[in-house]
Amino acid sequence: MSVSRTELPRWQFEFTWSLFEYHLERLEPEDFLWEPAPLCWTMRRASDGTWVPDWADTEPDPVPVPTIAWVSWHIGWWWSVTLDHARGRTPRDRTDIAWPGEGAPTVEWLRDLRTQWLEVLDDLTDTDLDATASFPSQGDPQYTVAHMVAWVNAELMKNVTEIGQLRLLRAASASASAAQSAV
Repeated sequence: MSVSRTELPRWQFEFTWSLFEYHLERLEPEDFLWEPAPLCWTMRRASDGTWVPDWADTEPDPVPVPTIAWVSWHIGWWWSVTLDHARGRTPRDRTDIAWPGEGAPTVEWLRDLRTQWLEVLDDLTDTDLDATASFPSQGDPQYTVAHMVAWVNAELMKNVTEIGQLRLLRAASASASAAQSAV
């Protein structure tokens, strides 16, 4: 069976998203800001009530462990900028990406980004995949829209894994604490 080149990355994306839904459906608001280690990157409230991510222009050593809040903001950042590039819009700056907060608002935001990305994927043709991508490798002619689509899938897989692992660690930590308290 012959299939369009756009179908495989779409399938891969949907498969990754189905794994993400498993965790999204189970996230509790308290999961988002849980800090699994003393050295963490998270989201912090600014004086105006907005959320600001911990950030360093040069990656620190050691790298801080991100919270689910930070990873979810990170997904929203790179995905929003990718959507800007894919739709021919001026890409937003990292500081322009607002994290909605713990729980349902962030889950809804991520699901909306998925819907927007599916619209991009639905509009792609095999010819479009061969065009030079403007992101994430700005205008390098060796990287095509197909590379950008594959990058989105890979980045999402990595971030889904991080969120899933953090959610499972928090649940296991809570169970262990409850068991210790019962002794």
